[in-house]
Amino acid sequence: MKQIEMDNSKYKLILIAGARPNFMKIAPLMQALNGHPFIQPILVHTGQHYDEKMSDLFFKQLNIPMPDINLEVGSASHAVQTARIMEGFEKVCLQKQPDMVLVVGDVNSTVACTLVASKLGISTAHYEAGLRSNDRSMPEEINRLVTDSISDYFFTTSADADENLIREGVDPNKIHMVGNLMIDTLITNLPHVNGAATEFALLNKDRKINLATDFPAESYAVMTFHRPSNVDDKEQLSQLVNIWGEVSKNIPLIFPIHPRTFKHIKEFGLLEEVNKYDQLFLIESLGYFEFISLIRNARFVLTDSGGIQEETTYLNIPCLTVRPNTERPVTVWEGSNKLIKIEDILEEVSLILNGQGKKGKVPNFWDGKTAQRIVRQIESITKKACEPITD
Repeated sequence: MKQIEMDNSKYKLILIAGARPNFMKIAPLMQALNGHPFIQPILVHTGQHYDEKMSDLFFKQLNIPMPDINLEVGSASHAVQTARIMEGFEKVCLQKQPDMVLVVGDVNSTVACTLVASKLGISTAHYEAGLRSNDRSMPEEINRLVTDSISDYFFTTSADADENLIREGVDPNKIHMVGNLMIDTLITNLPHVNGAATEFALLNKDRKINLATDFPAESYAVMTFHRPSNVDDKEQLSQLVNIWGEVSKNIPLIFPIHPRTFKHIKEFGLLEEVNKYDQLFLIESLGYFEFISLIRNARFVLTDSGGIQEETTYLNIPCLTVRPNTERPVTVWEGSNKLIKIEDILEEVSLILNGQGKKGKVPNFWDGKTAQRIVRQIESITKKACEPITD
């Protein structure tokens, strides 16, 4: 641990936000650190997501202060984007001389900034450490493994993450189960969600839909798909489009579509097929308030995403995750999430519509107080770091 003198200077903590999932995790931390007597937060936005909906709007809605630094790396291949982040972030570290770098999640910004800090001898902490899908075909899994192999402190969301880290040889004294920052953000913002916009223009039809007037609670389902394994292959995506269409015959299906997924639908010539289904509604990616407003009243969620498994677990909404594995197994063991195969979608939807959807409970420490627990741990670390050298 880096030694600093016992004086009035603050402990410099750089927090990294790179992609949309990071924003929901950074928000409660920035709020908990606001006005802290001896920790100075420095927010670095890598610019990994640069779309207005995926970046600026989230900062505004979640009351995150404007970043102190924006690297503006933009989109690129995994290798190029990671390299750009490392090049930009090294300059930040050399200029700011932080005492610790805290990264969240599993995106390219997470691993890139951890590599830079670790090579410069700066202490690193990883929130959401220890999550494992055990599927190395997922880029996020590689990011998680590399980040945890070189981090100094590990903040976890569930007991299985602790077990994974210990099995991988991490000192248990460096592991701290703190809870779920996504749920902090959800609990804080639920009162504001009712005022979110409910009218959305359709991407596949020349009209709008309005949740408030067209869709009473539990009269529709929500869908999100963006995993390369599901949407980057024409045959796979064609199969999914047909299944989505069949589902929509039984319940309206609202799809805030990821830009890459929509791009492939058009490139593969599948938009005409999508348009055959009157109740399959494609809308743009949404801001945080709008998205939570959408899912909180849904009958169920059909997805291949990660974070939404946690939000539906807290809201106790049946979630069908079309993946062979999940890095968030607690949402399956304790929550309302269920892992399924593509060929099981129609049967599982039928069970939900017949009142047999999976229910669950809220996991331990998913209580809206995770940010405070993390700050307390960092305070403990800083006190150790600030101890004068006696020999």
